[in-house]
Amino acid sequence: MCLFPLVDKRLISSGSSIDYHQLNLVIVCMSCLQTGSTALLRGLVEGQRILSRAKRGWVWNQMFVLEEFSGPDPILVGRLHTDLDVGSTPIKYVLAGEGAGTIFAINEITGDIHAMKRLDREEKAEYTLTAQVTNRDTDQPLEPPSEFIIKVQDINDNPPQFVEGPYRASVPETSQVGTSVTRVTATDADDPVYGNSAKLVYSILEGQPYFSIDPNTAIIKIALHGMDREMREEYLVVIQAKDMGGHMGGLSGTTTVTVTLTDVNDNPPKFSKSLYEFVIPEDLAIGQPGGKVKANDRDIGENAKSTYNIIDGDERDVFEITTDAQTQEGILRLKKPLNFETKKSYTLKVEAANIRFDPNSGAPFKDTATVKIAVEDSDEPPVFSKPTFVLQVDENAPINTVVGTVTARDPDVTGSLVRYFIDRHTDLERQFNVNVDDGKITLAKPLDRETDMWHNITVTATEISNQISRATVAIRVLDINDNAPEFATEYEAFLCENGKPGQVIQTVSAVDKDDPIQGHYFEYRLIPEMLNNPNFTIKNNGDNSISVLAKHDTFRRQKQEMYFLPIIVTDNGNPPMSSTNTLTIRVCGCSREGIVQSCNVEAYVLPIGLSMGALIAILACIILLLVVLFVTLRRHKNKPLIIKDDEDVRENIIRYDDEGGGEEDTEAFDIATLQNPDGINGYLPRKDIKPDLQFMPRQSSGPNGVDVDEFINVRLHEADNDPTAPPYDSIQIYGYEGRGSIAGSLSSLETASSDSDQNYDYLREWGPRFRRLGELYSVDLYPPPS
Repeated sequence: MCLFPLVDKRLISSGSSIDYHQLNLVIVCMSCLQTGSTALLRGLVEGQRILSRAKRGWVWNQMFVLEEFSGPDPILVGRLHTDLDVGSTPIKYVLAGEGAGTIFAINEITGDIHAMKRLDREEKAEYTLTAQVTNRDTDQPLEPPSEFIIKVQDINDNPPQFVEGPYRASVPETSQVGTSVTRVTATDADDPVYGNSAKLVYSILEGQPYFSIDPNTAIIKIALHGMDREMREEYLVVIQAKDMGGHMGGLSGTTTVTVTLTDVNDNPPKFSKSLYEFVIPEDLAIGQPGGKVKANDRDIGENAKSTYNIIDGDERDVFEITTDAQTQEGILRLKKPLNFETKKSYTLKVEAANIRFDPNSGAPFKDTATVKIAVEDSDEPPVFSKPTFVLQVDENAPINTVVGTVTARDPDVTGSLVRYFIDRHTDLERQFNVNVDDGKITLAKPLDRETDMWHNITVTATEISNQISRATVAIRVLDINDNAPEFATEYEAFLCENGKPGQVIQTVSAVDKDDPIQGHYFEYRLIPEMLNNPNFTIKNNGDNSISVLAKHDTFRRQKQEMYFLPIIVTDNGNPPMSSTNTLTIRVCGCSREGIVQSCNVEAYVLPIGLSMGALIAILACIILLLVVLFVTLRRHKNKPLIIKDDEDVRENIIRYDDEGGGEEDTEAFDIATLQNPDGINGYLPRKDIKPDLQFMPRQSSGPNGVDVDEFINVRLHEADNDPTAPPYDSIQIYGYEGRGSIAGSLSSLETASSDSDQNYDYLREWGPRFRRLGELYSVDLYPPPS
């Protein structure tokens, strides 16, 4: 709805007493305000009285109250009034809404509204309330409720603040005056609409004359020409923002701006001195540093990087200069070896230039310096006249033959004596020697070209200071004709019985280990004894091979199965060498097409007058006999090889290295069996080894009471004559007498056939325990007791 001022703002803000009748309060119909009549508005402005209905006859505009007011009494904000308030009707003014009753209070009778608390516009700028007129007696509303607004009027109670400060900015050095550096921003919490409380003006408190600031936009700019980073790199600028348009009484806030000048390449590199002198030994290795130079640059980063070059004095291209990326030094290195005897000094001109520079600056951005190098003489090793020597020697050369000479010299000014040696790691067989003084290489052992055609040895040259040099000597062994030719392989020719005269039996070629310069040429011939050979002849093929031919067609295997043809092969060396090689010719049976079928001698078939039927009958009889023989062998194999014997004495065969435990050994053989052979019933198997074959127990040959000597002899005889008993060769432990027994244990028993071959004299040294054993095996060993 539209509201119009009913009281003067200044009066309300001052808190003075107001007579609303004197101010010609205008009561306006609320519906008329909503129509927006221009005549009505004009009448209000001109102060004309306009009649309206009394039913809705009271209205008020926005009310204002100063913030931060702190008087002794509540401040009067405004007054509500209705035309119903004529004195005859008991009315009451009621206030509701934001802050009603706590912040704002209304006089129920007069309609005066007071602010009860200190207000802050920055916390809440306005309050919306509702006013209503009711009957004081019945509390019945006399008019509908209406809204109005109380606005808190701003005062300048907040200083400007730089929320984003402090600031940091950068600008290139030597920038032009007026170049923008950065922009700062301050904020004021006061009302920007009412008055100048939030109107800010910027100024520089510290940082002049280098920088300036626009008072309205707060843009900081360069104010001084030629600002040099190398002189000063960082500046601290203090900026002030003041409200009230910068007038007296305004509040202010400050911030700092740190401005850094960034580097531009405005300084050339500069050598610390114009002349550098170095002493480099002549034996300095290639690629090793010989000296360092340094050009300083006041710039930083990429602008301070330089590259070095040799622009004069290195006509021989002996040196090179590189840049150390870390230290920005120029490293002088060797590209070629130095030689004091050839050139003793060098004078170089070195240039240092920036990698990056501004071509518009006009500065040279480079500098030069002179480098003098003195070559220092070093003790150098001997130098061979050439790095590799190639020599030749005949393979039949005698011992101490001079193969060749190697030469070396001392390149130093002193010219020391050089001595020569052979590195024996390259001549393990010591086939060569070298003269220590003159370098002549001689032969120490005979050479064989067919074994090694080349010999590569290393010769060292040493001077008095033990400086050593090495050279490779390749010795080629020249060939002489010392090997006779021979067949290329061991030939074996096959001759068909039905062959024709003149047919080629075999083509023969030869090889020679020698390697003549003009190549090989072989001559083949039969030995003199075979010149008139009636069976074979040879023909030269013209390609160092021959063909062996048959002279007739009457070869028969039954007559002669194999022929041997000696052939002499001679080379064309000087002197010529020859050898005799034998060709083996086998007579074979061939098909009509000449394909070999059989080379074995066939037996003659003698006609005996047997028909085909008789031959078949003989063959059938042979097959029948084989079948019968096979069946018989199978039956014989299935029969048990050992017959059980109820009186068989159990034997325990064990290993030779297994000794018993005396009388306490319960697993050993029971001696009761030997004492009572008839007590054994049935077959008891061996306990030490399981036999692969089953056998029948043998009949006991000893009666009751037989002595041990006769019983053992019988058993040994049966064991020797039993073909089915496996030959277990182990110690027989027949009993254990225990500790302290006067009878010894039986051991090392052999068959009866070997008793007579043994000598038991050693039993005499064993004591009385073995007396009985000696009596059993040798009757004459001891005399019978008296």
